[in-house]
Amino acid sequence: MTALPIDPVLPDLVAALRSHGRAVLQAPPGAGKTTRVPLAMLEAGLTAGRIIVLEPRRLATRAAAERLAEGLGEAPGKTVGYRMRGDSKPGTRIEVVTEGILTRMIQSDPDLTGIGAIIFDEFHERSLNADLGLALAWEIRAVLRPDLLILVMSATLDADPVAAMLDDAPVITSEGRSFPVTTHHLDRALPKGTRLEVATADLVAEAAARTTGGVLVFLPGEGEIRRTAAALQGQLPADCRIRPLYGAMPFKDQRAAIAPVPSGRKIVLSTSIAETSLTIEDIRVVVDAGRARRARFDPGSGMSRLVTERVSRAEATQRAGRAGRVAPGDAYCLWTKGEQGALPAFAPAEIEVADLANLALEMAVWGSDDLAFLTPPPPGALAEARALLQGLGALDRDMRITDHGRALAALPLHPRLGHMLQIAGAQAAQLATLLAGRDPLQGAPADLGLRIAALKGRYDGPGQPHHAALAQIKAEIPRLSKGLPKRPPMPLAQQLALAYPDRVGLRRKGDAPRYVLSGGKGALLADDDPLAGQRLIIASDLDGDTREARIRQALPISEKDLRAVFGDQIAWVDVCAWSRRDAQVLTRKQERFGALVLDDRVWPDAPDEAVARAMLDGVRQLGLRPSPAADRFRARVALVDGLPAMDDATLMDTLEDWLLPHLQGVRSAADWKRFDILPALRAMLDWDQMQRLDKAAPAHFETPLGRRIPIDYEGEAPGITLRLQEMFGVTQHPTVERTPLRVTLLSPGQKPVQVTQDIVGFWATSYADVRRDMRGRYPRHPWPEDPTQADPTLRAKPRGT
Repeated sequence: MTALPIDPVLPDLVAALRSHGRAVLQAPPGAGKTTRVPLAMLEAGLTAGRIIVLEPRRLATRAAAERLAEGLGEAPGKTVGYRMRGDSKPGTRIEVVTEGILTRMIQSDPDLTGIGAIIFDEFHERSLNADLGLALAWEIRAVLRPDLLILVMSATLDADPVAAMLDDAPVITSEGRSFPVTTHHLDRALPKGTRLEVATADLVAEAAARTTGGVLVFLPGEGEIRRTAAALQGQLPADCRIRPLYGAMPFKDQRAAIAPVPSGRKIVLSTSIAETSLTIEDIRVVVDAGRARRARFDPGSGMSRLVTERVSRAEATQRAGRAGRVAPGDAYCLWTKGEQGALPAFAPAEIEVADLANLALEMAVWGSDDLAFLTPPPPGALAEARALLQGLGALDRDMRITDHGRALAALPLHPRLGHMLQIAGAQAAQLATLLAGRDPLQGAPADLGLRIAALKGRYDGPGQPHHAALAQIKAEIPRLSKGLPKRPPMPLAQQLALAYPDRVGLRRKGDAPRYVLSGGKGALLADDDPLAGQRLIIASDLDGDTREARIRQALPISEKDLRAVFGDQIAWVDVCAWSRRDAQVLTRKQERFGALVLDDRVWPDAPDEAVARAMLDGVRQLGLRPSPAADRFRARVALVDGLPAMDDATLMDTLEDWLLPHLQGVRSAADWKRFDILPALRAMLDWDQMQRLDKAAPAHFETPLGRRIPIDYEGEAPGITLRLQEMFGVTQHPTVERTPLRVTLLSPGQKPVQVTQDIVGFWATSYADVRRDMRGRYPRHPWPEDPTQADPTLRAKPRGT
């Protein structure tokens, strides 16, 4: 058997598992973890039970099983087997499975009868299923199976957190690599606006010219693979064979991509499917475009979208290692050495960014929220997922699993699609398979009916159907429909509505095809889409934009079909609410489904209290707008200890207490502008409090002529403003209790001539100067030499006297 770099540490690993029952293995790409470790455990007799090896992808699962069986001189199906959805060959001692299979094994048999060890291979990918599987396995080991061996293996994982989670598990590290890899970076950063596919094709051509052997090119998705393949035309020697490799390809085409070519050089254009667990024959060179495509879930919108991001340093290391699996190699990076340091250390775990509906469902089936996740699920996304499951009837009011929820968990589908299958039966298998797979009509109009027509060979619209995707969907339909009950015929739109009750869309008023969804979010169709004129649609695929998602796939639905599915959820609602747009209280009777208003009528006899309560929201928007008299009253109240606070913040926080009883007849911004809040403020004080207020901070000052002048309490001192002549004869300065009033004396022309808090002092000093100046300006008004002896007046002398 050929020696591999992992071999020297295998005795230490076996010893750690024998003594601790758990371990973390770090080994660089190409060290031989997948090929050697399960066989070493088998040979050491660590367990009498089967060894389960988890792999992140179907292609890697079968390839790993074949290599392990080859190491024993056998074919898969004897000592070594594999299991994945739609394909399996049982093995007696070692079984390689896709990550989702382990969850089903655990949920159906928590004791894991006959299983002695679980190996989590390529754990650095941090898939949702791997995180869940490890959390479940760890709890089983703690509660039911202390003899269960758990091994986590990775090439680029930060091992310490995993070891800490596994109760300080031993960490075994292999430093070896099969063959050295030389890394090449760009001399300078790509200019802005450079197309990724063009730059990648140029780098592939350069790498092919400078090296020998097969080339593995990492690109984010199928679209980039196809465009890069087109850009490479004419740039490569004639003996180069371009082989695409991505998850949506038929399995036989995937296997052909990793098989050696009989002659010439192989150029494999791959997604991240080739990052781990695969040894692609003849590869000596890696070209990394430096991008990865990931799903991002937004709990606020309840939608996921695919985003293309920079790879992490860990991913770049993993990819580069593919070049050294079978010989010394070279790795070409589509970024500079300086940009390398700016890459994130690790990609985010899927549990941090993905739709958690399946995770929440599996946790409910398990019956515990207290699982030890390496990365806890985000609370917002988990709450959103549970709300969806409740809406589908998978969880009850107490968030416990229902029988319906258990049925959904047993299906290899998103709970939305599982719910549709359970209700509609076998007839929905076609639609469920279509929705679970990739779009076979990318770039076509949004109508899902076109995709159904393509499945039946009847599509004659724009663009060409993706025949490989269609074949894959057709092959899956019989497997999915197997065992499903026959139900009465149900229109396609009704089937889709079962899966997406929160994405029924009602067209908004206006020219643009904008929709409000029953879940409360907004969405829009392209202006020229044939569905743009539909009043009601169901959106099955949206781009996830948090403001207004673009609809990529949808079906029209009639109101009759909507009522047939959700009749028990459609109800009349009395609406009495403030409208910011109309700046008034609207009183309507509305027939609603979720956030959709199917019928809207005037509610002429809405109760006065309901209108007043709605108007409070208008006040919160418009603000208090107190009158000058109300401001003076509040200023007086603020000066007296023990009286209620009437500052703006307090009043806004307590509107229901003091304002609500006074809002009868007020229902618009115009009404509020005319409304005086002073009576409502005065009503906040009882009789005793008003007496205290009037004594400590009286509202008015009575002049010598008997006029009542408002006292202004908003300045540094309380004050009054009046004509100078009206204060003639006053020989004692007016006060509020012991505080002198600030008196602003006006000329006959209503202009301030003096501000004083000592009227007696003013008469004795400054008055003479004022008199001298004012007599010439206002000769018809009295200006006595001794104002203390004059009578107060507001009269002027008759003209001519």
